[in-house]
Amino acid sequence: MNFGKTIQIFLPDGNPRSIKIAEITSRTVQAILIPRSKIDLVFQRDELQNVGIYFLIGNPEEESKPQLYIGEAEDCKVRIKQHNSKGFWNYAIVIISKTHYFTKTHIKYLESFAYNEAKRIGRYKIENNTIPTQPFVSESMKADLLDNFDTIKILVSTLGYPIFDEVKTANKTEQLYCKSKDANAIGEFTDEGLLVFQNSVCNLKESRTAGTWLINLRKKLLDNGILALENGILVFKSDYLFGSPSAAAGAVLGRRSNGWIDWKYKNGKTLDEVKRQNNKSSSHH
Repeated sequence: MNFGKTIQIFLPDGNPRSIKIAEITSRTVQAILIPRSKIDLVFQRDELQNVGIYFLIGNPEEESKPQLYIGEAEDCKVRIKQHNSKGFWNYAIVIISKTHYFTKTHIKYLESFAYNEAKRIGRYKIENNTIPTQPFVSESMKADLLDNFDTIKILVSTLGYPIFDEVKTANKTEQLYCKSKDANAIGEFTDEGLLVFQNSVCNLKESRTAGTWLINLRKKLLDNGILALENGILVFKSDYLFGSPSAAAGAVLGRRSNGWIDWKYKNGKTLDEVKRQNNKSSSHH
């Protein structure tokens, strides 16, 4: 059951684009979001001189998924300083305990658990070269750490990085279809965009008027192994979340598309009819 949560976000320099320190008011875990450009500013603060885990996040143009590195440190300030020479990241999120509760064992366990969860959920491309090892912890300690992890999951998502949020709510009646020529895709409309399911099929060739953006998008999906060429068609090798119905339909059909019209439910109704027009009519009553 989901209960309401109160989250406090403190802006140390008053700038909403700068450092953010987030916490659930009744909990001891704190998440500190650091834009890379503000790294010197955050080093002047004491919070980072603490045992914790951290996430380095990057969103390069040529990758189809944002990049993620997960680590742990006994002094996060020193470790983030070392990582300043690493190329790919634009943001770091450091997770510490306000009460200095975390030990080396705690953070090794959380690092390993976070790594496995991020991999399972698959929203980010993980940049760790080695798989973090999980230390032995007692049953009661594990229960506490999983409770801490629930807080971490909520805080990183609130800060704009849904690393540990499940993508799917597989409900057969809600499935959408996008078909034309060889293309035959199944997907689902979510809070964040349109999720196209694995094994969906795309048209191989783009139309003459497809435009550079769409051609680049499909090339990026191919280069990253999200799409693969099989027997003259393009197949999704994993589920993939597009930011909008039109981007998803464009990738599937190989042409410019209004995804609100081109994605249809089993009964033939368009996404627009079910999700947008219904909302309009219900708001008039």
